[in-house]
Amino acid sequence: MSEALRLAAGASLTLAAIPAALTLANLPFYRRAPSAASPTKTGRRGVSILIPARDEGHQIGATLEAACATRGIEFEVVVLDDHSSDDTAEQVARRAAADPRVRLEVAPALPAGWNGKQHACWRLADRARYEWLLFLDADVILAPDAANRLVAAAERSSAALVSGFPRQRTGTLLEHLLIPLIHFVLLGFLPLIGTRYTRLPGFGAGCGQLVLARRGPYVDAGGHRAVKSSRHDGLQLPRALRRAGYRTDLVDAIDLASCRMYRGAGEVWRGLTKNATEGMASRIGLPVWSVLLLGGQVAPFLLVAALAGGRHGLEPGSPILTTALVACLVALVHRALLAARFRQSWWGVPLHPLAVALLVAVQYHARLLAELGRGVAWKGRVHV
Repeated sequence: MSEALRLAAGASLTLAAIPAALTLANLPFYRRAPSAASPTKTGRRGVSILIPARDEGHQIGATLEAACATRGIEFEVVVLDDHSSDDTAEQVARRAAADPRVRLEVAPALPAGWNGKQHACWRLADRARYEWLLFLDADVILAPDAANRLVAAAERSSAALVSGFPRQRTGTLLEHLLIPLIHFVLLGFLPLIGTRYTRLPGFGAGCGQLVLARRGPYVDAGGHRAVKSSRHDGLQLPRALRRAGYRTDLVDAIDLASCRMYRGAGEVWRGLTKNATEGMASRIGLPVWSVLLLGGQVAPFLLVAALAGGRHGLEPGSPILTTALVACLVALVHRALLAARFRQSWWGVPLHPLAVALLVAVQYHARLLAELGRGVAWKGRVHV
């Protein structure tokens, strides 16, 4: 028994240390965007801020207000209303009537085989005027210099596509626990040196909330049409451009934009479930991710609970218990580092093992729904 416990404690420490070490290695590569792009270049080209919107009446006004405050670069804001059942289109139309930089477009019927967002983004790209296409979710609040700095980031790295994760605002407990794990998974399990210095599709990553693409490479790679059935354009669109031979890049976007992705436990669970099978919840990936996440972030705490008090014939200061405690410390310090660096809720630090366990539970729920052929309802559409 003691030998099995020794192996379990050692494995948990290893699985906790690997993502922590990779995060430390990745942080120098996860840079913020430069302060400004070249005025002569950006003034000549400009940016089309493209916003797909479906039932976004409760937040589209704030999104438009922020987008229209863009400075340092010529721009337009184009909103494509995707058959909203609320007053989204009316709000955008009023704004467009008062500001010639804003346009309202209406989505045609959704063709078979297309995901709604990918179809809306493809249509938006076709109707954009400028060379740079900035795809923006309807709940993302841009900083005034965000578009200009994203162009600067693309020019700095000679990238055809640049994406970044906005600062994620959270309000309820499940939001505090699960949403910050975006940075934990990204930096703890993706070597950004491969993202920065290779064009291999496997190193492609991004956030669908905030994506800047140069029109020529975007169209050449097929754009959103190349990922038309996907629900995870933040992952699949950079990979499509990389397969076409283009470079993509990631920036730290917490000072460029902010977003409250989901509101309440139900939205968090459904929202993460609908995209999961294209990420961790694939048939091949789910067992691997279960070992990596549960083994390094949950198992150490279970081991300490089981070993505490000298049960299993072990003394409180035994090497096995010490190893498990060190694994717990590594996991918590890792989460605390991310919370401080990305201005995340501190609730996620002491509750980190619970958060990771819930994240894995979401993946199994998504996998089960996929195996049963059932989908997740989201804004009036079912995502299978």
